[in-house]
Amino acid sequence: MIIGTAGHIDHGKTTLVKALTGVDADRLPEEKARGITLDLGYAYAPQADGSVLGFIDVPGHEKLIHNMLAGATGIDYVLLLVAADDGPMPQTREHLELLGLLGLNRGAVALTKCDAVDAARVAAARGEIAALLAGTGLEGSPLFALSATRGDGVAELRGHLEATATEYVRRDTSGRFRLAIDRCFTLSGIGTVVTGTTFSGRVGAGDTVIIAPAGRDGFKARVKSLHVQDRPAQQGQAGDRCALALTGDFEKKDIERGMWLVDPRAARPLTRFQAEIHVPATQTALKHWTPVHVHLGATDLTGRVALLEGDLLAPGATALAEILLDRETLAVRGDRFVLRDASAQRSIGGGRVLDCFPPSRHKRSPARLALLAALTDDDPATSLRLLAEQSVAGVDLGRFASNWNLAADMAAALWQASGLRVVAAGEQQIGFAVGGWQALGERLLAALATEHQRAPDMVGVERERLRRLTLPTLERAAFDALVAELLGTGLLAASRAWLHLPAHQASLGAGDRDLFAVLKPLLDAQACGPPRVRDIARASGTAEDVIRQLFRRVARAGDLYPVALDHYFTADAVAQLAAMVAELNAEKGSVRAADLRDRIGGGRKVAIHILEFFDRIGYTRRVRDEHILRSSGAIHAWLNN
Repeated sequence: MIIGTAGHIDHGKTTLVKALTGVDADRLPEEKARGITLDLGYAYAPQADGSVLGFIDVPGHEKLIHNMLAGATGIDYVLLLVAADDGPMPQTREHLELLGLLGLNRGAVALTKCDAVDAARVAAARGEIAALLAGTGLEGSPLFALSATRGDGVAELRGHLEATATEYVRRDTSGRFRLAIDRCFTLSGIGTVVTGTTFSGRVGAGDTVIIAPAGRDGFKARVKSLHVQDRPAQQGQAGDRCALALTGDFEKKDIERGMWLVDPRAARPLTRFQAEIHVPATQTALKHWTPVHVHLGATDLTGRVALLEGDLLAPGATALAEILLDRETLAVRGDRFVLRDASAQRSIGGGRVLDCFPPSRHKRSPARLALLAALTDDDPATSLRLLAEQSVAGVDLGRFASNWNLAADMAAALWQASGLRVVAAGEQQIGFAVGGWQALGERLLAALATEHQRAPDMVGVERERLRRLTLPTLERAAFDALVAELLGTGLLAASRAWLHLPAHQASLGAGDRDLFAVLKPLLDAQACGPPRVRDIARASGTAEDVIRQLFRRVARAGDLYPVALDHYFTADAVAQLAAMVAELNAEKGSVRAADLRDRIGGGRKVAIHILEFFDRIGYTRRVRDEHILRSSGAIHAWLNN
C-alpha cells in the first residue's frame, strides 16, 4: 500500500514520515539547508508479514503544487496532516480539494504538534478538522493526535496504517503495464534508473518497454533489474513503487518526470482526450476554451478546456469536455487529472479521462454525448454495446481495448460476452453488433438491386465499387467477410469479378454477339497484350466508334474488361493475368511492373496498366512501386468464377 502525505507547509509531514519509518524523506541538499520539502520524498517501512508500506512525502508550499500532484496521483491512502497550533490552513484546504478531484477518499488525519498546545486547543483543532472534512471523501476518517518529535501517538498511527494495509485490496493487475515516471538518475555499475508508481499491469526483469512520449515512437528499453518498495524483485505490479534499471539507445537527459514507461502496445501518445470534469463549489465558473495546466500522471501540461455541454460550467457542477494539450502525453480511460489556471496559481477543476480517441467532428451531437455518458460507467461492456449500435462501419476493437487498457484475454472475453461479430483486418479487429451486421448485408443487397435497375445490361458490380456503394467507410476486410457470408447463403452471386443478385442476368443482342464473335479472335491472338480499339478497327475494317460502343456493351455483360482507355481484355485473359499476379505475389511477396512484364512477355507500359487496373478494382493495393494482393477472398473471386 502506498501512503501519501498532504497538508500545509511546516505542519510536520516529513518529520512524521521519519518517525513512522526512520527515513528522512528530504533528500536534496537545499531541503536540508532550508528545512522545507521542495520535491517528492520516499520512505519505506517493512512489515512483519514481509510486505512493505511505501510513503510518498509531498511538499506543502503553495508554489510547489505541481510537485505535490506528481506524487499524489499514485497513492492508495491519504495521510492528511494538520498542526494543532495552526489548525487547517490554506494549503490544507487546497490539498484536500485536490485529493477529492483525484478520487482519493481513503485516509486518516494526523493532528501534529500536540505537545506545543494545551488540551483545549487540541479539542478545538479536532472540531475544526471535523468541519473541514464534512462533505468530502475523507469525512469520518480516523484522527490521531500526536507529537512526531516526542513520539506521542506515533505508535497508534503506525498500528492503524499496518492494520489498514493488511485489509488493503491490491489494484487489478490485468491491464497492460503503465508506470508514471517521477524520477530518473544514474547509478555507477547499473546505469539509467527510473522510478514511479505502477498504474496498471505487471513488469519483470528482461521485459521490453517503451519510454513515451519521446521522439516519433518513444525509446525502446529493456528492464535489466528492478526494485519494488525499495527491495530487489523479479516483478512489479499495479500499485507498487518501482525502480527499474533500463538499457537502450537513450541517455538520462532524454528522460524526464512526466514521461511514461509502458508496455509497447500501450505506447499511443495523444494531444487531446474527452473527459468528465468537475468544478469544486469553492471555485469560480469554468468558461469554454479556458487555458489551463493539466496535471495527469506525473506530468504538468498546458492546454485548453473545450466544454461539450454549454459554454459555462458552474461551481459544484460536473460536465463533459474535451481537453486539448499543447504537447503529447499518454492516458487511458479512468485516469484522473487536475486542472489549474493558466498561471498555475489556482486549482480550478479536475476529472477523469473517458475517451483517448475522440472524433474530430460532431463532438456535441446527442449520439456522441450519449456515448461519453456511457463511458462514465466503469463496466466497459456498457459503452461497447452503445458504440457498436452507433458504429455502422464497426468498432475498432484495438482502439477500444487501448482506451480501456484491456489485456488481450480480457478483451477477447468482452467481445464474446457482448455477442459481437468480429472481423480480422490484418492486425486490426473490427466488431459489429449482430443487428448492425445484418443491416449491412441488407444495405449491400439494396445497393445491388439499385444498380441492376439502373444498368440492366451490366452483369453486376465490381467488388470495390460495390463496397463504396454499400458504405465507403467500411473496411475492405469487413466487406469481404460480408460478401463471403452472403455468397454462402445464396443471397448473392458472383460471375468472375462481378457481384450480382442471383436472379439478375445480362445478355447481348444477336447483332452484338455476331460482331463480337468476328472481332474476338483478334483479342485472343494476344490475350495478355491485345490490340487497342483503333488497331482492331484498322485490322477489321470496322468503324472505330462502332467497336468502341460494342466493347462497352460487351464489358457490361461481363465478357470484356476495360483495363485502360480503349484497351479491352477478355474475361479469360484477365483471369489468366490474375493468376499470374497471385503466383508472383506468392513467390516474391508483391508484384512489380517489371515482374509482370517478364511473365507476359509484353511491354512495361502494358504491365503498368494491368496492375493499375487490379489496384482500381480492389484485387491488389499499391505500396510505392509494388502491388500486393488484398485478400484470399478477392483471389478466389477472380480464379473460381
